[in-house]
Amino acid sequence: MPFVSLKDITLYYELAGSGPKLLFINGTGGDLRAKPNIFHSPLAREFTLLAHDQRGLGQSDKPGQDYRMEDYADDAAALMSAVGWERAHVLGVSFGGMVAQHLALRHPEKVGRLVLACTSAGGAGGASYPLHTLQHMTAEQRARFLVPINDTRHDAAWQAAHPDTLRQMIGFRLAMGELSRDDPLAAGGAARQLAARADHDTFERLQRISCPVFLCGGRYDGLARPENMTAMAARLPDAQLRFFEGGHLFLLQDATAYPAIAEFLREDARPQTSAAT
Repeated sequence: MPFVSLKDITLYYELAGSGPKLLFINGTGGDLRAKPNIFHSPLAREFTLLAHDQRGLGQSDKPGQDYRMEDYADDAAALMSAVGWERAHVLGVSFGGMVAQHLALRHPEKVGRLVLACTSAGGAGGASYPLHTLQHMTAEQRARFLVPINDTRHDAAWQAAHPDTLRQMIGFRLAMGELSRDDPLAAGGAARQLAARADHDTFERLQRISCPVFLCGGRYDGLARPENMTAMAARLPDAQLRFFEGGHLFLLQDATAYPAIAEFLREDARPQTSAAT
């Protein structure tokens, strides 16, 4: 299994595919052992994908001290350097989108084109749902509580009308937790990630991100609300914003989402035509 030792942490990562380089940064609780993952997405057919379990998660180290958003960004930059990537496109989803903002701010030379999916800037731009406030719940309670937040269409009436789909959704969330059941450090790592997430705020610095940015989200996302992404788009110097049919999991709900991301990322490879004089 591919592990890399960086300055203060050992990370688990995967690298596969061919084509332009694309760093993928996963969301809250992300674990590459969960399937399907980004390597099963349409992007895997067009890009060389690099992804990792972030600190405190999956098969990566889970240090006992507090984590900062800057730590996550520096981990991503160090991983890129360790595999020989000086620069790449970056796709950050949810919490990963928060990390990607810090990466673009702290290591702008590493980022080509940037995709921020279903995420928030925090501060005056609006924060994503405070998941750290749900830690008193059991895993099943959290999974059920988040159903209508992840997709605002999935209210009590929808849940009553779609019991099988609801059962599958809850089961997937619970299965994610089972991946680390035998890891005594997993709960602490997950809690430290949530604590770092609670402090995320890049809004006043977004204008410093000069690379092209594609903001994308679900129309019915109650976790990273559309108004948060609209505020980000107004703050970024070079941003496109598009909403898709879905909630926080719009990448799985709307078949046009991944092709739109790929099209944006391919813009860098298109030949530039000069204007007629």
